[in-house]
Amino acid sequence: MRKINIKTTVVAMAIGATAMTGCSKFLDVNQNGNLPEKVDPNLILPTTEATIAHVVGNNLHQYGSFWAQYFTQNPGSSQYKVLDQYMSVNSSFDRQWGLMYSSAMTDLKNIIKLSSENTDYRLYGAMANIMLAYDLQLLTDGFGDIPYTEAGQGSENITPKYESQKAIYDSIFSLIDKGIASFAEGGVITPKKEDLIFGGDINAWVAFANTLKLRACMRLSYQPEAQEMVEAALQSLEGKTFLTQDAKIEYYAAGGFGNPFYEEMLGLGKTQNVVGSATVVNQLNANNDPRVGKFFQLNKDTVYMGIPQGSYNTTEEDPSFPTAAIAGDAQDINSATAPVKLMSASESYFLQAEAVARGLMSSGDAKDLFEKGIKASFDAYEVSSADAEAYLQNEPVAQFPTSDINAQVKAIITQKYFAMCGNQSFEAWTEWRRTGFPDFFVMSEVGSLGGKFPTRFLYPNNELVRNPNTPKGVSLSDKVWWDVKD
Repeated sequence: MRKINIKTTVVAMAIGATAMTGCSKFLDVNQNGNLPEKVDPNLILPTTEATIAHVVGNNLHQYGSFWAQYFTQNPGSSQYKVLDQYMSVNSSFDRQWGLMYSSAMTDLKNIIKLSSENTDYRLYGAMANIMLAYDLQLLTDGFGDIPYTEAGQGSENITPKYESQKAIYDSIFSLIDKGIASFAEGGVITPKKEDLIFGGDINAWVAFANTLKLRACMRLSYQPEAQEMVEAALQSLEGKTFLTQDAKIEYYAAGGFGNPFYEEMLGLGKTQNVVGSATVVNQLNANNDPRVGKFFQLNKDTVYMGIPQGSYNTTEEDPSFPTAAIAGDAQDINSATAPVKLMSASESYFLQAEAVARGLMSSGDAKDLFEKGIKASFDAYEVSSADAEAYLQNEPVAQFPTSDINAQVKAIITQKYFAMCGNQSFEAWTEWRRTGFPDFFVMSEVGSLGGKFPTRFLYPNNELVRNPNTPKGVSLSDKVWWDVKD
C-alpha cells in the first residue's frame, strides 16, 4: 500500500487526465500510443497500476455504486441519471474498455515480454502476470466474452477473436500461477517505489495473487461447467497465505493527483451528483452500524438519510452526501486522498469464510473468518474496537448462522456488501449478480429494463464498429456465463 510518489510517477498519473478526454486512441484493443515498446519495466509498471486503479476507482465505481445501490442521483443535479434509468448505451463503455485494453493490457504484456528477455526483471514480470489476471477478470466480469490471446498485437491483428468466459478464466488461473512461480524464482532487480500497490513487498504480492485466485474460484463456484477448473485451483490454495492488508493505491490532494472519482467531480465543476441510496443507508441505520457515519454525512436534520433509488424527480427528502473517506464529497478536498482499493483485507476474509462454509476449502473456521472480515472493515475506517465488538453481538445481522449453508452465505455476502460501501462498488455489484445477496435491492423508480436489473455491460461502440467479431444484440439484462444462481 503505497502513496503515489509524484517524482517517479508523473507519467502514470497523467492517465487520469487523458482518460477524461475520451480520445479514440484509447479505444483500440491492440494499440497504445502512450509509451514506446522498448521501455524498462520499472517505468511501465506504475503506469499500468495507475491505469487499472483509475478504472476501478472511477469508471467501474460509477456503475457499481449505482447498480449496487450505494449511491443514487442527487435531485439537484443530473450527471448520472442514465445509470439510475438503466439506459447506458454502447458508447458509455468506450472509456473503461480502452483503458483496460490499449493502455493496461498492452503495457502488461510488454512487461511480461521484456522480463522474459531479461530475467533480471523477472519480478516485474511476476507482478505484470498478476495484474493482467486482475485486468482480465474486471473485463470478463463486466462484458462476458472478450478478446485476449489475439489482443495487444498492434497492427498485426486489428480484429482479435473473442474468447468464452470459460477460456478467459482458464487464462486468469494460468497467469496467476505463472506470476506466483516467477515470484518464487526471484529476480535481480526488485521493484520498490515504482510499485504503487505494495512498494515491492513480494510476500504481499504472493498473498494478493492467492486471494485473487480465490476470488476467481468463488466467482465460478456456482457454474457447473467450471467445477473441474475450480476444484484444481482451490486445491492449490490449501494452506496458502491470503491478504491481511488492503491492496490499494493512495493519492494526494494536490495538482491533479487525487482519487480518480474526485478528479472526475472536479472536472464537472465540483457538482455534487451522488447522494446516499435509501437501500444501503436504511440498512445501516436499522443495524445501528457505526460505519454509516464513515460512509455518509448527516443531512440538515442531523440524520443519515438516503433517498429511494432513482427517485430524483419525486423525492422531497434531504439526502445525505457520501463522505470524503469514500471520495464522495465534491466540496471536500479530503475526497482527493481516499484510496482506491483493488482488493481489501475484509474481502479476503469473507472469500475465505464462504469457501470454508461451503466445504470448498478445509483450512480455517468460517465463523472466525466472517468476524475477521467485519473487523477488518471497521479497522479500515477507524471504528473503535469496542464498537466493533458491540456490532458483532448485533442479532441477527452480524451473527453467523450455525448450520444452514445458504444462510451462512447470505450473512457473509451481506456483510461483504456493507464493507464494500463506496470503496469496492463494482465488486459488490458483481457479488450480488453471482449470489443474489444482499436480497434487499429495489428496482430503480426510473428503471427502463421492464422490471429487470442490469447484470452486465454492453460492448463498446468503438469495438462494434471496428471488430466484426464483437458479439451483437447484447442487452444490459443479459447474464454473463458464471451468473447462474437464481
